[in-house]
Amino acid sequence: MYRPVLFRDRSRPAQVVIGGLVPAAIGALAGVLLGVAAAAYWAVGALAAVGGFAAGFEHRDGWGGADRGFFGGAIYGTALLVAHAVAGTHAKVSLGSFPPFLAVITAIAGMLLGAAGGRIARVQRARDGAALGDETVIR
Repeated sequence: MYRPVLFRDRSRPAQVVIGGLVPAAIGALAGVLLGVAAAAYWAVGALAAVGGFAAGFEHRDGWGGADRGFFGGAIYGTALLVAHAVAGTHAKVSLGSFPPFLAVITAIAGMLLGAAGGRIARVQRARDGAALGDETVIR
């Protein structure tokens, strides 16, 4: 079974890049594409959702995945809105009556996706009896 390196065991620079810069870059891309084509915007959103779910596997359980997903989703949503504002294009998809609320929505979605990934990873580790640093999951 594939066991990714836990996020907490990565170097601080790697944590900043993976946990902060990657969601910001993908969010900025989505923000630019928001004014180009709805399909492209949704495709990048789907990619971000898969990434949020997969990021949960780098945590010991659903709670850790939820924390990371919340912040990653908030960074993604904020970068999306900033990039769209900088691009100055007309949105091809509705951002609702209060666009800043999108960052809250993406944070909640990221939290749920990360929690799901973390929970599944925990179940897999428990099933395999995998060691988790200073504690071992017992079957």
